Amino acid sequence: MEITQQILEKIKAYQKIMIHRHQSPDPDALGSQGGLAEILRTTFPEKEIYVIGGSVNDLDYLITMDQVEDEMYQGALVISTDTANAPRISGDQYNLGDYLLKIDHHPNDEPYGDLSWINTEASSTSEMIYDFYEAHQEELTMTPEAARLLYAGIVGDTGRFMYPATTSHTLYVASKLREFPFDAAKLNRQIDEITVKIARLSGYVTENIQVDEKGAAMVLLTQEVLDKFDVVDSETPAIISVPGRIKDINAWGIFVAQPNGTYRVRLRSKGPVINTIAKRHHGGGHPLASGANAQDLEEVAEIYKEIQAVVNQSGEKGV
Repeated sequence: MEITQQILEKIKAYQKIMIHRHQSPDPDALGSQGGLAEILRTTFPEKEIYVIGGSVNDLDYLITMDQVEDEMYQGALVISTDTANAPRISGDQYNLGDYLLKIDHHPNDEPYGDLSWINTEASSTSEMIYDFYEAHQEELTMTPEAARLLYAGIVGDTGRFMYPATTSHTLYVASKLREFPFDAAKLNRQIDEITVKIARLSGYVTENIQVDEKGAAMVLLTQEVLDKFDVVDSETPAIISVPGRIKDINAWGIFVAQPNGTYRVRLRSKGPVINTIAKRHHGGGHPLASGANAQDLEEVAEIYKEIQAVVNQSGEKGV
């Protein structure tokens, strides 16, 4: 039986469905979570379907989370979207259900759940949710709101179709979603908008980025810098792409201070594979977009040396 058919059969079998995504959500986490919920709520109005997770930060124009209690998970199907490993799932309640289903496009380095659908070729989990709908469109119903959410997820994870994960199939899915009546121009503006303080932090990043002759770069955001710009860690994803706009930068790391003295590491690349670095430092992710953790400035320096090494090995500059 095809994996999407197995998923549909599980969905049909449960009256209550709890849909989670990863912590510190991005548009794909919320788009895949909310898009799936909208499709299922419309198709199966008799079922109880909830979206669960903590704060969505400045992405509240996309979706609002439901409030749930532990006892609501009894006999429930739990679905996790866009979440590579269990510790990152939004909400510890995910393990209270009857059956756990994982839908994700990240490498399956840390398997979890009773059933998994992994497609690392997909640009986003939102693209996968559309594929699930299309495979069973005789039974499932797409809505303008579901299309808006899935489109947001695809736009977010492809950098508005600029990243290598964008395929002809990605563009096909986006075109099919645009057939539904939602304000795509407004949505694109909302995804692209930044606050004044993030704009000022972007200027700091540009002025203080460290780049070697091969195009390996790093930016260190200390607690003092975060305080100066009145920014918290959850707001810093907005500046991840800033170094990538600089022509001669090939791969980069952004190191963000945490309250406990450690550093969150966000790794990006235009060519050299950097998720191997992330895996060595308590993280993981895609070959060209990963996350890791550094215990102190010594480990920060070590990670930057590893970025330099992979860039040097690639023999490419300013891809």
